[in-house]
Amino acid sequence: MENNQTTVVDFILLGFSQNHRVQSLLFFLFLGIYTTTWLGNLTIIITVFFTPVLHTPMYFLLANLAIVDISESSVTSLKMLWDLFSHTHTISYNWCFAQIFFFHLTGGTVVFLLIVMAVDRYIAIYKPLQYLIMKKEICIGLVAGAWLGGFAHSIIQVGILLQLPFCKSNILDNFYCDIPQLIKLACANTYTTELLMVCNSGLLLSLIFFTLLMSYTAILVKIRRHITEGKHKALSTCASQIIVMSLNFVPGMFIYDRPFKVFPADKVISVLYTLLTPMLNSMIFTLRNKEMKITIKKLMRKFYLKKISPLINLRVLKKRGIGLYTTCK
Repeated sequence: MENNQTTVVDFILLGFSQNHRVQSLLFFLFLGIYTTTWLGNLTIIITVFFTPVLHTPMYFLLANLAIVDISESSVTSLKMLWDLFSHTHTISYNWCFAQIFFFHLTGGTVVFLLIVMAVDRYIAIYKPLQYLIMKKEICIGLVAGAWLGGFAHSIIQVGILLQLPFCKSNILDNFYCDIPQLIKLACANTYTTELLMVCNSGLLLSLIFFTLLMSYTAILVKIRRHITEGKHKALSTCASQIIVMSLNFVPGMFIYDRPFKVFPADKVISVLYTLLTPMLNSMIFTLRNKEMKITIKKLMRKFYLKKISPLINLRVLKKRGIGLYTTCK
C-alpha cells in the first residue's frame, strides 16, 4: 500500500435517488412494505403459537421461517428507512461489516430452513409411517442447525472480506452494504476472493435450488399418482413452498452466481430479495393455506369477542347511563 493512501472509516450508500422528494415517497412506500412484513409474519407466529392444532412440524417450521423473515428484512430496512427519512447516506466501516454479517446470517438460515421444510414434506409424502420421527425435539434441533448453517456461511464471508484493504473510494452503489459492491472497492487483486465468494454463495445456492426443485418434482408426481385423500391440500402446500423457494433462491443466484460486476438491474433485484420476498413469504403461506386462513379468522373472532366487544358494550352502556341521568335531572 502506498504511503499517501488512507484507510476507509465509513462508506457512502448512494441509495435510490438524491432527490429529497423521491426519497420521501420511497420512505412511505418501503415503510408500508416493512410494516406489512411485520404484520404478516407476526400473524403467522401468533396463529401457530396459540393454536394447538397447528403444533405440527410443518407449521413449527413455518413459524420459524416467519421469525427469520422479520429479522432478514430488519437488517436492511431499518437503516434504509432512516437514510430516506433523514437524507443521510453514510455507514461506518464496522456497521457495514455488521450489516453484511447479519444479512448473510439470516439469508443463509432461510436457505437451510427451506431445505428442512422440503425434507419435512418429502418424509410426510414418501415415508408417512416414518413421519413420527419429526418430534418437537427433532424440529428444534433442525431449526438450530439451520441457524448454525447460516452462521457458518456468514462468518466465512465476513472473514474473507476482512482480509481486504479498503483505502480509496468509499462509495457503494446500493442501499445497504453487501459483498458485490464492497469487494470492488478493495485496494487489492480480488479475483481469487471473488471466486471463493461465488463458490460459497452463488454456486451453493444453485446446487441447493436445483436439488430442491427435483425433490419437489418427485413429491408432486407422488401426490398426483398415489394420493387421493387430502390431495388438494398437499398440492397447495408444496406449491406454496416451491414459490417461496423460488422467490428466495432466484434473486440470490442472479446477484451472487457470477463474478461481481455491477449491473443496473442489481438494485431492483436487491429490493425484491431484501424487502419484497420476506413480505410475500407470509402472504403466500397464508393466502394459499386454507387451514391457516380459517384459523386466523377464528383467532380474530375470539379476540374480538373477548377484548373488543366488551369495550364497545361498556362504552354504549356508559353513554346510555349518562343520557338517562341527564334526562332524569
